[in-house]
Formats: sequence, C-alpha cells, structure tokens
Amino acid sequence: MTDFFTQTVDELIVAGVSSPRLEARMIFSHILQQPQSTIDYQCDLSIEQQTQLAEILQRRRKHEPLDKIFGYRDFYKNTFIVSDQVLSPRPDSEILVEEAIKIAKSTNAETILELGVGSGCLILSVLAECPDMIGFGIDKSPAAIDIARKNAAKLNLEKRITLQNGDYFVPTLPDKKFSLIISNPPYIASKEIESLDLEVKSFDPAIALDGGTDGLEHYRQIASVIDKCLSPDGYILLEIGVGQADAVKNIFSAKGFTLNKIVCDLAGIKRCIIFKK
Repeated sequence: MTDFFTQTVDELIVAGVSSPRLEARMIFSHILQQPQSTIDYQCDLSIEQQTQLAEILQRRRKHEPLDKIFGYRDFYKNTFIVSDQVLSPRPDSEILVEEAIKIAKSTNAETILELGVGSGCLILSVLAECPDMIGFGIDKSPAAIDIARKNAAKLNLEKRITLQNGDYFVPTLPDKKFSLIISNPPYIASKEIESLDLEVKSFDPAIALDGGTDGLEHYRQIASVIDKCLSPDGYILLEIGVGQADAVKNIFSAKGFTLNKIVCDLAGIKRCIIFKK
C-alpha cells in the first residue's frame, strides 16, 4: 500500500514548507474530513482523495497558504471562511479580540464598530462571546463584505451585525455612537511589501497590507474621523505593527485620545494599543 502521508511530507519538504509534518496532518484532516487526533495516517486514499491531494500539493508548491487552498481558517474559538480577497486571520490578532472581550464584559458595552472588517473574524469573535452586543462593520471591498456576511451567517450572528461596503477615508461611517471601535488596519509601509513572505504578498490582498509611505496612513485617518462614532466612555482598540506603538500613540494623542494600555503578543511584541476618548 502506498504511504501517501510520508510522500506528502516529503513533497512539502521539497517545497520548502517550514512545518511539513504539521501541514501534512492538516491536509489529511481536510481531505478525510476528520480531526487530526482520529486519523490513521497510514490509511489508503480513494482515487478522488488522491486527486484532491495532488491538487493541494500543486498549489502549495507555489507557496499558496493552506487556508487559501482550503477556503477556511481557525481563529480564536471558531472557523472562518477565507479567500484571496481577505487577509488571512493571524494568531497575533487574537490579542485584540481578547482585550475587546475583557473591556466589553467589564463595561457592559452594548455596541461595537470594526473599521476594515475583512473576513469578520475580529468583530464576530467578540460578538460570539458577548451575546448582548450588536455590531457594525465597514470595508471598502465588496468581496470582503460578502465573506464577512457568510461568516456571520455561519456563526448565527447575522441578526446582530450590520455590514456596509464603504471607505473610512471618505467619511461614510455610521451616524451613531459605539462603545468599542476596533481595527486591524493596513500597516505595512508601501516600500516594504515587496520584501514580505511570498505567502503574504502574493496571496493576501494588497489593499489589506499597504499602510502608505510610512505604514501609518490608516491610523492618521482613523484618528481624524473616529471621534463622531465613539461614545463618551468608549474605547478604541487597534492592532499595530512592529515598532509602531510610539508613533500611533502620538497620532491619537494629538487628536485628544488618551492611551489606556499597550498589550504585547506571545513573542513580546507590542501588538495591540488601546485608547479612550
């Protein structure tokens, strides 16, 4: 019997994948539709499954990320639909979700707004943990809004969130006040995008990466338009890039916002910055 699992690991090694055995287990879990813990990795594969495996490996050899190939990715406590039209959810962003949930529960927050909703993984993760909240998400990409709607329906949250195609650079923000405002805006400097990993620069949408000349363009815009949307005791939670904490603090301080705290990710990098009005 052919050892398809070992062959898969070997092909992933040749492709330069950093965790070939882990990815092979993920691929088999996807093909067999079984949890990794229950799979017999020495099992035979049907012709259809062999064809599916070959197609996955062909795409992976081109460095297409597995979540783009599968069409879904686990994030926080749920699985989200993704595509090449939205930024792949990253574990680092779970820091922002955790902080938003803490604030929402401690302040009995009732409303949340996300700027640049993408797949919806941030705001939907918060709403799933805070059953009394309602949400509003805005994104300039119609394709992203479509995916966010699918994820909202998948999590049975579609009645608690309004999703709008729009651009916060052209003030189309909702005319209402929110207890929490969250965003993971594009924060890569334009000149640095070409130096990103191939899996990012070739398969995540440029619109979700490009933060302008210095990577701070979206923070400046958010700081300039957000006052009308934030309730008097509201909080703003933003994901930030490496080394951006001081610059983002200065941008928001200049607009009258007060730094609440900065939270590091598991690698000790300042990843989430929180302001109050």
